[in-house]
Amino acid sequence: MLLFTEDDLLPISALAHLLFCERRAVLVHLEEIWEDNPFTAEGRHIHEKAHGTGTAVEGKIRVARGLWLRSLYLGLIGKADVTEFHPCSEAENAPPGVPLPGVEGLWRPFPVEYKRGRRRHERGYEIQLCAQAMCMEEMLSVSIPQGALYYAATHRRLEIDFDETLRKETKTAAARLHELMNKTTTPLAQFGKKCESCSMLNLCLPQNTGKKTCVLQYLLRQIEQVKEAE
Repeated sequence: MLLFTEDDLLPISALAHLLFCERRAVLVHLEEIWEDNPFTAEGRHIHEKAHGTGTAVEGKIRVARGLWLRSLYLGLIGKADVTEFHPCSEAENAPPGVPLPGVEGLWRPFPVEYKRGRRRHERGYEIQLCAQAMCMEEMLSVSIPQGALYYAATHRRLEIDFDETLRKETKTAAARLHELMNKTTTPLAQFGKKCESCSMLNLCLPQNTGKKTCVLQYLLRQIEQVKEAE
């Protein structure tokens, strides 16, 4: 099995960008270009609050915030918003858990990723969450069957099963992310409805730099427009 090195690791969060738009993923994580809009600023604020460090006890659940994760198999690194540790069931076929320092029994990790807006299915978010679980599985040698997406607008969770289909899609997405970053070229823009809600719209210029438009022609046209205005 081919493993990545520490220097090869890419952000887990890039998977959500990738599933939304490959060009956006490269602009953000390779060209290091970013622009906020009200939605992304709200999302960043939610993540900053969730990423507080430390642990807590909520009923029978142990809660850890801001845990660093990595997978040399997927080639990913990142920080989990919240990781709950649930006490393991004593049922005969229940998957085993992991020990926690200073606490009796075994505990199963349950990653929770915080998102803005209302509860909804969005595959990019589900793949990002699954990648966190797969990182934990690799680091802790434990099976993690489920996690949850928490939506701040409604304070509701969407539980996600890490089934074989989602795991395969996560592996494929991680491999595609590495492929794009290794190419060191930015995919051409493809203007669509989702572009209108993207914070990168004014930097990406999808209507002007799409597949049918040569960048040189676009620049020349802009120069001509300036000359005409003069």
